[in-house]
Amino acid sequence: MKRCLDDVYPDAHCELDFTTPLELLVAVVLSAQTTDVRVNLVTPALFKRYRTAADYAGADRAELEEYLRSTGFYRAKANSVMGLGAALVERFDGEVPAKLEDLVTLPGVGRKTANVVLGNAFDVPGITVDTHFGRLVRRWGWTAEEDPVKVEHAIGELIPRKEWTMLSHRVIFHGRRVCHAKKPACGACPLARDCPSYGTGPTGFDEAAKLVKGVEKDHILAMAAPR
Repeated sequence: MKRCLDDVYPDAHCELDFTTPLELLVAVVLSAQTTDVRVNLVTPALFKRYRTAADYAGADRAELEEYLRSTGFYRAKANSVMGLGAALVERFDGEVPAKLEDLVTLPGVGRKTANVVLGNAFDVPGITVDTHFGRLVRRWGWTAEEDPVKVEHAIGELIPRKEWTMLSHRVIFHGRRVCHAKKPACGACPLARDCPSYGTGPTGFDEAAKLVKGVEKDHILAMAAPR
């Protein structure tokens, strides 16, 4: 299944736009309870206005909230981002640390966020257990664990460490495009042959094909089409 994911999503990547570790860290915090697409609409103006951790730490709250309003829960997110900026300035000279044990001490940063930042900003392998990742690895029978930290460790024992970051991207891509929570596109899934949950969604190719999303849709369907 892992080899198939590699073939289906060779170009999988973090779908949040960023150019620095700080930008990625802020974007991941903002992505809670909303989509990466929505965050990417907000961050160009945000990152132009707030360039450093000190900028966030000293932000005018009302102004910052306006930048974040469309992401939902904008007051809480403004709190998080300002607290994040202050903690970075006070403890890390305004720089985003490149170690998991340091990142998780920052306000609003858990292991999931830390692993996204490590894997994509610092090339330090990490497994990102978001809702898609946890749902799929349980659906596939890779683990029965529910706790994200236990899921992370269980999958880490199955897959070589150097491949953790790309595995995370590919599983998340598959969850967003094919293996949906309520109605997975089983009949148009390239992994169907090896999936123990095949049949959870429609198994007819034509019906399932309508459920497949994303710019990779044609490639996915070509790999899954009956031969």
